[in-house]
Amino acid sequence: MPPAKSWRTYPQTYRLEAARCLDCGKIFFPPRLICSKCHGRRFERFNMKRTGKVLTHTIIRTPGDAFSGEAPFAVGVIEMDDGARLTTQIVDVPFEEIKIGLLVKLEFRRHYCEGADGIINYGHKAVPLRQ
Repeated sequence: MPPAKSWRTYPQTYRLEAARCLDCGKIFFPPRLICSKCHGRRFERFNMKRTGKVLTHTIIRTPGDAFSGEAPFAVGVIEMDDGARLTTQIVDVPFEEIKIGLLVKLEFRRHYCEGADGIINYGHKAVPLRQ
């Protein structure tokens, strides 16, 4: 990801900043300019909670070049407690223990590096909540 694009995504990447439509209440992550539900243009920004549950998941065994050294790994769609959904890697759990409904929290971790001397990209990964 070029540096300029990387900087523009910092609010979402580092703070999990989402947007809530002030007209209908729909939540968007990442934030949008126009609501897909009511076509409103008024939003409030807020930082999402860091907890949620797995809606669906898969195991990636043949990834793209940027992640070739990490295969196999789990990726899932997570529904955050705020209602927003995001796709992220699920870590620190055996594949057979990942189930729909698994409670997770997001932890800030390294995602990948662009080349040997490129930008190191960070983001959130889902980790199971242990009770």
